[in-house]
Amino acid sequence: MMDWTDRHCRYLHRQMSRRVWLYTEMVTAAALIHGPADRLLRHSPEEHPLVLQLGGSDPADLAQAARIGADAGYAEINLNCGCPSDRVQSGAFGACLMREPALVADCVSAMRAAVSMPVTVKCRIGVDDQDPSRALPAFLEAVANAGCQRVIIHARKAWLQGLSPRENRDIPPLDYGLAAAMTAAFPDLAIELNGGIASLEDAQAQLSQGFAGVMIGRAAYQTPTAILPGIDPLYGEPPGRDAFAAVEAMLPYIEAACSAGTRLNQITRHMLGLFAGRPGARRWRRLLSEEAGRPGAGVALVQAALAAVVPDAA
Repeated sequence: MMDWTDRHCRYLHRQMSRRVWLYTEMVTAAALIHGPADRLLRHSPEEHPLVLQLGGSDPADLAQAARIGADAGYAEINLNCGCPSDRVQSGAFGACLMREPALVADCVSAMRAAVSMPVTVKCRIGVDDQDPSRALPAFLEAVANAGCQRVIIHARKAWLQGLSPRENRDIPPLDYGLAAAMTAAFPDLAIELNGGIASLEDAQAQLSQGFAGVMIGRAAYQTPTAILPGIDPLYGEPPGRDAFAAVEAMLPYIEAACSAGTRLNQITRHMLGLFAGRPGARRWRRLLSEEAGRPGAGVALVQAALAAVVPDAA
């Protein structure tokens, strides 16, 4: 979810669910150690529960980055071993780490020694010519022995040679069966499922297979109100805000952010899918897409775009 789940996106999503766990974009350990950590880790307390997702392959650097994240108030540190982007490959981390379970175990051990909050891992079922039925159990055994208690499995291979990052999200086939088999093979490891889950119904069907949780990425971003408000009732709580109420709840945040120098389109680019399929949605998207980048654009534009959307009949 690089360039998607920034702090503005997470603040919006929190308006629609109190229960969902939110994840940052992947931040490299080197960027936190040598770069503008305060800017990279900036977030609102309202975003919690919030997980910092780290990229890297050096145990000492990851331990230092985890401490920085802990000091910034994050609830969990997650090590990304699934991203197939060229930038990640050039740094020999992300999905590349599926080939090096012993190194990942060293990273997990170092991070766990550095912080008191949970350290978790997100991975693929394998990469390139690996046999997932062998590679995935070996990887999980290594991280479990290092003390990791929760792993999110994106249930498809990553092809580091021959497929783009976008193609890696769709072309390699999903293998939910292999991921589900790991829940029985590693009963002390909480295994969550990721990849291809497009609705709450899909998520609940997978939870019934023994997974400890489900991670939803693109669907939660592209059609958030079809998913996020329905999560809280699964915990016996009232539904989260609908799209109209979420926009209203965002207005004070937008006003404060724009007053502090944020451009409106940096926030509203995450809001374009709120009214998908509803009369007026096209005008909502067009107004925000064409006008939100202009100097001085702010709350008034969002209110005008909202007025174009037809509410549900009473």
